[in-house]
Amino acid sequence: MGAVIFDCDGVLVDSEPLAAKEWASVLGAMGLPIDIDRIYREFLGRSTVTMINAAQRDYDVDLRPALPDFSVRLENAFRDSLTPIPGIAEVLAELRVPHAVASSSAFERIQLSLELTGLRRFFGDHVYSSTMVKNGKPAPDLFLFAADKLGVAPADCVVIEDSPAGVTAAQAAGMRVIGFLGGSHAERARLAERLAVLEPDAVIEHASDLPNTLARMS
Repeated sequence: MGAVIFDCDGVLVDSEPLAAKEWASVLGAMGLPIDIDRIYREFLGRSTVTMINAAQRDYDVDLRPALPDFSVRLENAFRDSLTPIPGIAEVLAELRVPHAVASSSAFERIQLSLELTGLRRFFGDHVYSSTMVKNGKPAPDLFLFAADKLGVAPADCVVIEDSPAGVTAAQAAGMRVIGFLGGSHAERARLAERLAVLEPDAVIEHASDLPNTLARMS
């Protein structure tokens, strides 16, 4: 194992319920029938561009004018309520191989999430967003980009992911992948069932399970 690549939302920080709630509020105000359950089902782990394209395709609605309001609301929610995934800081403190963040979120949102939760110090310059590549998850572009920046072959990387889109992207990149069920959204989003179908190399329920799982995969 040459490197570990972490998704951010739902893996490092417990942000998915906050983001889903704000998305549902903004979309509801625009009259779009996209509730939290559909957000988890169709958009978990995917970029904002995916949401924009879906609204345009399915409802002929342009979401872009609503994005500044959404961003402000989400930042306020993060500052009020965002927490790290329980136990993840302790895992990162003991990790002795190169590691990076590769997230579908905008770079500024990733940075804010890591700063607010005290996790920024663990990653240095290795924080990467889907805005840096042509295609977001489930395409492999972002994970391949992160591996290149780390100087590690894709086959020597292990990805930690909570979303079906992320697991699919890691597999398409030729990387091993651990499905993560430690976010507070996991049950409502039916992640155990949805990830099992994709057959990741392992599935864990708590951050504290990660060191032993990585050791077995080394």
